[in-house]
Amino acid sequence: MSDGPLDTIAKQARPARNFDEPPLDQWRPALSGDIDIRIAADGSWYHEGETIRREAIVRVFASILRREEDGEYYLVTPVEKWRIQVEAHALIVTDIDLSSSDSAPTLTATFNTGRQLEVNREQRLFLDPAQGNACCMRARHGLSAMLTRAAWYRLAELADENGEVESAGERFALTGD
Repeated sequence: MSDGPLDTIAKQARPARNFDEPPLDQWRPALSGDIDIRIAADGSWYHEGETIRREAIVRVFASILRREEDGEYYLVTPVEKWRIQVEAHALIVTDIDLSSSDSAPTLTATFNTGRQLEVNREQRLFLDPAQGNACCMRARHGLSAMLTRAAWYRLAELADENGEVESAGERFALTGD
């Protein structure tokens, strides 16, 4: 069964796809228009009001999603650019792991798309006042991710007595005080 325009966008992304590092910064197509895709605050993806159930489609779309300087979210392929709606944050952090090396402790965030990113200076933790000071994380291509309750509790367990965590030589406050 075909999802129509969803499959078309996914097929266009396939020839140049690299799920770990797609060259979104090199793709500059003109705006193709708006597409009725919405990412809900809980991380669920919808097309024309219906849940996108195919996990593979969500992962492809997440790999070609960026937020531009205008604050809008776009699915971008080498030849098309479609504006979508995002209620809160485009991604969800489902888990946080701590690894220690000789240099410094490093936190690794796992997203609802299966992708993992290191928490560091560029991909930093922050508190989002618009979401009740929920802990969030900056991600690549202008995106951000909100931590699930389970990921937040795991992170809070790692905090020191000042309510801070360290990752990749950076310190992050987990409270708004």
